[in-house]
Amino acid sequence: MPTLSTLINGILAAEEAFASRLAFVIRTHPRHLTAAVAALLMTAGGGAFAVASLGPDAADLPIRQVLETVTPLSVESQSEALDGYSFTLFRTEFTRASDTADALLGRLGVRDPAAAAFVRGNGDARLAMLSRVGRTISAEIGHDGRLHRLSARWVPDANGGFRRVTVEPDGSGFAVRNEAETLDTNQRVAGGTIQSSLFAATDAAGIPDAIASQLADIFSGDVDFRQLRKGDRFAVQYESLEADGQAMRSGRVLAAEFETGGKVHQALWFEAPGQKGGYYRFNGESLRRAYLASPVEFTRVSSGFAMRLHPILNSWRQHTGTDFAAPPGTPVRTVGDGTVDFAGWQNGYGNIVIVNHRNRQQTAYAHLSRIDVKAGQSVSQGQKVGAVGSTGWATGPHLHFEFRIDGQYFDPQRMLAEQDGGTPVPASARAAFAKVMGAARTELAAASATLQARAD
Repeated sequence: MPTLSTLINGILAAEEAFASRLAFVIRTHPRHLTAAVAALLMTAGGGAFAVASLGPDAADLPIRQVLETVTPLSVESQSEALDGYSFTLFRTEFTRASDTADALLGRLGVRDPAAAAFVRGNGDARLAMLSRVGRTISAEIGHDGRLHRLSARWVPDANGGFRRVTVEPDGSGFAVRNEAETLDTNQRVAGGTIQSSLFAATDAAGIPDAIASQLADIFSGDVDFRQLRKGDRFAVQYESLEADGQAMRSGRVLAAEFETGGKVHQALWFEAPGQKGGYYRFNGESLRRAYLASPVEFTRVSSGFAMRLHPILNSWRQHTGTDFAAPPGTPVRTVGDGTVDFAGWQNGYGNIVIVNHRNRQQTAYAHLSRIDVKAGQSVSQGQKVGAVGSTGWATGPHLHFEFRIDGQYFDPQRMLAEQDGGTPVPASARAAFAKVMGAARTELAAASATLQARAD
């Protein structure tokens, strides 16, 4: 008669064979098995299933301790294996004003005197990598620090292209290749939470400054970006212009959402057939205004429309405009469509541009370091008319901006805020708008969900 131990071993062997066979069936016929289970559940109605193990309780089984001797590999053999292992490192840096060939390659981790000598001596390589600040330099480096490839990329103009200069080993020396390529346009989605300011939040989220400035322009009629609250949130979908997979500049904001004070503001870029593109609310209302909220990209206001002590004449006078503090050379843009009435020098204003708009309205841009338009020229909203300077009666670089109606001065901030401009999405384009809006809503919701998960 078989003993209890023999019976138990037999049962365990049978279970092991069954489990092995079941695993084989699952791997070989997964669809058939799924169909069979589904059929069984359907025919069983609401019946309950129970599976009872035929083996003994696992807690009652004996425990065996197995000890094995393991011989480690020798340090020498491991070291030899590492010596024979080859890998490539990828590094990216940006050129600096103080760069030399040795300094640039040193930051990239390149330990190759011959490569540094080539960059110094070759005209194309030197001009591409050592003559301009802020260019993108990428290096592929071997495990020994030798250069495999060195590339410089930059955008020379606004025509949608970029330049690439590549240095690579060629026999006993190096060769340089100079190419012109087209930027790829991709879409990115990101979001952020306000802790102190808009730009601090976009920096933390890796969003370019140009996109932050566009956000401020788009929502300027709904959101006061000088008085944001901690915890305000935003999400944005925007174009990224890339070279070899690396972002070189940003394009247009495609869709955005900004939540502040418990209210959500949304915007979508849409171009109806036969019409000029613009930003709309998700209900189809236009966000375009007759005037931009500011003649310079989002910045702090240094002086409002009020009586003030004139900084040069040292007497109290009505300040007839708004001063925008900005670094010298900051582009100045016309806030609305119009025609240049005057462009030149006027007494205390220094270099000034005056633009005529509809309904006998005028805007003036003073203390400019340069003027980019001529009298009689037509200008469109957002077009550059000059640059911030300190010409005329100015104690420092800033833009003095005025708003006039029939020669009378009005508070620019109030006048710009009160102007309406655009028309809603036409009925004929509503279906196309709804399709674009639905896709954008999904992208922004994903960005917001990611942001919420991070906060939790």
